[in-house]
Amino acid sequence: MLFKPGEDGKVGEGVARIAAGARRRTVSLFIGLVIVAGLGWLAWSYFFSGSNVARTRPDMAVPVLAATPKVEDVPVYLDGVGQVRALNTVTVRAQVDGKLLKVNFVEGQDVKAGDVLAEIDPVIYQAQYDQAVAKKAQDEAQLANARIDLKRYEQLAASKAGSAQQADTQKATVAQLEAVVRSDQAAIDNAQATLGYTKIVAPLSGRTGLRQVDPGNIVHASDTTGVVVLTQLQPIAVQFSLPQQEINRVNAASAKGTLAVDVFGNDGRTVADTGTMRTIDNQVDPATGTVKVKAEFPNPNHQLWPGQFVNVRLKVEVLPKALTVPTAAVQRGPSGTFSYVIGENNIVTAKAVTVTQQDETTAVIASGLTPADKVVTTGFANLSDGSKVAIGTNDNTPTQDLAPRKREQKGGQGGGRRSR
Repeated sequence: MLFKPGEDGKVGEGVARIAAGARRRTVSLFIGLVIVAGLGWLAWSYFFSGSNVARTRPDMAVPVLAATPKVEDVPVYLDGVGQVRALNTVTVRAQVDGKLLKVNFVEGQDVKAGDVLAEIDPVIYQAQYDQAVAKKAQDEAQLANARIDLKRYEQLAASKAGSAQQADTQKATVAQLEAVVRSDQAAIDNAQATLGYTKIVAPLSGRTGLRQVDPGNIVHASDTTGVVVLTQLQPIAVQFSLPQQEINRVNAASAKGTLAVDVFGNDGRTVADTGTMRTIDNQVDPATGTVKVKAEFPNPNHQLWPGQFVNVRLKVEVLPKALTVPTAAVQRGPSGTFSYVIGENNIVTAKAVTVTQQDETTAVIASGLTPADKVVTTGFANLSDGSKVAIGTNDNTPTQDLAPRKREQKGGQGGGRRSR
């Protein structure tokens, strides 16, 4: 390619201008990055370093609630899950065949033992009873006549006017008729019992279920469904399971006296009823490693219902004069359980404690605390060993302050920037 004179100078000037523009953009970009990095460092120092300094200020007291350990007798319970079962459940069936005339109960009614629940047509059975009574009367009349004849034959035999054999024969006849009369009485008793079966009575006190047959139907003694199912609700039983490791403990406690059992309501906290342990099963279930325990409850207000699942606790002993604190006062760390004890000038110290037992509300302390100590129960969010605390009351429960120092500085210049 051929160039005209003077074109080489123009090309060089263009290249120089492009290189100068590139250098200016590079310098501007570098300066911008330096400015952004500086602002970022300032922001990080402001938010994190300043906050950490504020959080470590030793002059700010942490609001807490506190409690004093108590010395009291503490019951020891074994917890379990059980099922409510009726002490007695009876399917009331007809004992004779016949037409069901009347049903004298309402479904769900409480009945007493001996109440007539239903009636079967008694006409046939009444006739059989009357027939047995008449047969006995007939045989008794024959017996009376035979006894008169026997007396006469004995007098004749004594005076040699009659045969002794005839007197002996009459004596046998009298004995035979006496046996017939006794047989008639047995037939009367049987007919009377059968007639009584036409009235279906409650064998125990309890509550009726749903009616299984309506009036007008023919019922049979062989019917399996029966007329109604009667369930005893007062008293009532609860069957629950305990681990096999507790068998010896329960047996030792029951040897000293009757053990109390509490059953809880639907909320799991309210005691619905208190009863007594009746028996412990004679073998361990190998599939679950548990043993069944049966308790009996008075159930005065029908709080317990057959088939219902309930939480149960069995009282096995009482710890006398045990040192107790609220369960919230016991904390757990890498080294085990501890409690924050408030000392002089409201400075807390973490002390290791040994817990014998605890539930949702109370913990029994074996060692580590004294009745004169005061332990923290609420306000652990900002608490550490050596912190200063401000003790509140139950009427003014302290709220957890997750970032108290930031809120203190909200009115200042820095706080204003952070609030945006």
